Amino acid sequence: MKATASKATQHSLNEVTLTGRLSGVATRSLPSGDAVTTFRVIIDRAPKDRGPSGRVLVDAIDCTAWRARVRASLARLADGDVVEVYGAIRRRFWKAGGQATSRVEVEVKRVRRAAA
Repeated sequence: MKATASKATQHSLNEVTLTGRLSGVATRSLPSGDAVTTFRVIIDRAPKDRGPSGRVLVDAIDCTAWRARVRASLARLADGDVVEVYGAIRRRFWKAGGQATSRVEVEVKRVRRAAA
């Protein structure tokens, strides 16, 4: 059984690298006492993917920072800064209003201002 599990692990990879504009940084404390910082990375789509009016379309990717080091890095950045985000896609579950809910987001391992 252990050999099968390690083979599956060798063929699995969950790594994300995003480059885009930082937006909506907010830190809050959870009932558990943990702190979490949430934000979005706004990424312009390729020019060939423009909307019908010729406008540039964007994707807003939700990101979450649980590590104190990442939260400290975010505190030194401002909305609109171009950043590089490294992490993994996660699906997080919690209860809200008595119902189970979930969200897919990037769990951030590192964030830095992108080189100009």
